[in-house]
Amino acid sequence: MTRNPPEISEDLLSQAVPDYMQEVYDWAYVNPRYVNRLDHNWVVRVLLFGNDQRLMRAYLAQIQPGMKVWQVAHVYGDLVRRVALRVGAGGRFDLTDVTPIQVEHATHKLQGMAHARVIHADAARHEGPGDYDLIASFFLLHEVPDSLKHEIVDNMLRQLPEHGRAVFVDYHRPRWWQPIGWLLRWVNARLEPFAHALWQHEIQTYASEPERYTWSKRTVFGGVYQVVLVEHRA
Repeated sequence: MTRNPPEISEDLLSQAVPDYMQEVYDWAYVNPRYVNRLDHNWVVRVLLFGNDQRLMRAYLAQIQPGMKVWQVAHVYGDLVRRVALRVGAGGRFDLTDVTPIQVEHATHKLQGMAHARVIHADAARHEGPGDYDLIASFFLLHEVPDSLKHEIVDNMLRQLPEHGRAVFVDYHRPRWWQPIGWLLRWVNARLEPFAHALWQHEIQTYASEPERYTWSKRTVFGGVYQVVLVEHRA
């Protein structure tokens, strides 16, 4: 079954986008002119200092064919298509995003995949069917205010069934010797005002009831990035 991309009017493109997105990230995720220029694999590679494939593999490794997966936001490049292909026709891939232009881009990428659907929804509000095997946040938390970090983490965990697992891939406090840390301090101060919080707080601190789950974390690239896996406590 082929899915046609949605017709998104200019009016809709400017609606239903949170204020912080328009104020802070218009240049990256809202303005169609810039979005069209940025949605490429090479952009993701540059932004992640060449660690894009390593971090994507950490996420993809959690997926088995036939799984039901929810990814809480669109990602530039071909990641969402790779996730859908790995899930396969025997599973289901739900992708949500709060920004209409991102919904449009994701829908184009997932054309022809009947098991994949793109939903215009806030990651803190989306209500799924409750049967997800994996819920994934790939570089979303650093882009939202702390209050939304709490809401998104809680909503993800609230919809995690007993057998399910959540994965968070995001920024982390670099080791003292990692020179990239100084560059990221500058970037955070000028372009990513919500990112520095992940240098100061563990992701589990954004959960209302972290004790209900087991949390495992590994860091990548001298502490610049983290991969956190979450499961229900036995």
